[in-house]
Amino acid sequence: MHISRIDLNLFVVLDTIYAEGNITRAAKALSLTQPAVSHALARLRELLGDPLFIRQGSNMLPTPMTRSLIGPVRQALQTLEISVKHGNQFDPASSRRSFNLGLPGVLEARLLPPLMQLLQTQAPMVEINSVRVERRQLESELAAGTLDIAVDVLLQRPGEIRSTPLSRDALVVVARQDHPALQNGLDLETYLAQSHILVSSRRTGPGVEDVELARIGRQRHVGLRCQHYYAACQVVSASDLLTTMPEHYAHIANINLPNRIYPLPLPTPPLDVYLYWHENAEMDPANRWLRGVLGQVFPEQGRLAAGE
Repeated sequence: MHISRIDLNLFVVLDTIYAEGNITRAAKALSLTQPAVSHALARLRELLGDPLFIRQGSNMLPTPMTRSLIGPVRQALQTLEISVKHGNQFDPASSRRSFNLGLPGVLEARLLPPLMQLLQTQAPMVEINSVRVERRQLESELAAGTLDIAVDVLLQRPGEIRSTPLSRDALVVVARQDHPALQNGLDLETYLAQSHILVSSRRTGPGVEDVELARIGRQRHVGLRCQHYYAACQVVSASDLLTTMPEHYAHIANINLPNRIYPLPLPTPPLDVYLYWHENAEMDPANRWLRGVLGQVFPEQGRLAAGE
């Protein structure tokens, strides 16, 4: 028998009759009429194929099936009652909630270490699942609840998706320490004279830096297109190629590599990172808590949200 065929209120009646041992007292406890309680019991008897209670005088004695059911039924009803009463509360210290967090790979190394450090003290049993999400599926996944929160660059979004800025980054250039062409620093002409690595998850198309170069009528030579910045930095350390990447991740990816980081000699707009969630989760205590924790991970979030 599928649970969808059963009116769960019938189990409330079962529990009350068991506790009161009498149809009349059960009806009074439930604020129902005696015929309504008798009718509910008849429906449950039919569904379960058992008399459930045997009348003995004015008392209702439970059958073996009822005695075997009453423990699990009471536990399930108690769990449901607690869930309803505390559905608008969230205690991170005791929660075992699992959150799905949509993150581009470049942000994992920057966000996850400080996030998990915070959770160790604030919410030690909370689980974080960092998942990659196609940007065109971001709205549908947030709406469906398969994704709780996403962190990404500024994206076009419908009205149902809420957002707030988290951090601001700049583009920098990474080159090997002894690069022969960069002994006197890096200006635009030197930058354009080199061969470059373009990091992108797309098979074709320009990078942000290429778009800005096109605005001033210039173009660079891309000798390698790859998927990950860390791989690009490895190639940079063993060649004369340059790669352009977000500054925060550049310091993480090159910490053990013999590379240097230079300012990009080209005016470019900052790379703003945003936090996204669906309007259905706007007032959800757990979602609000996680958004607050991510604000702690990115301390500049408050200033950016205020438009500073």
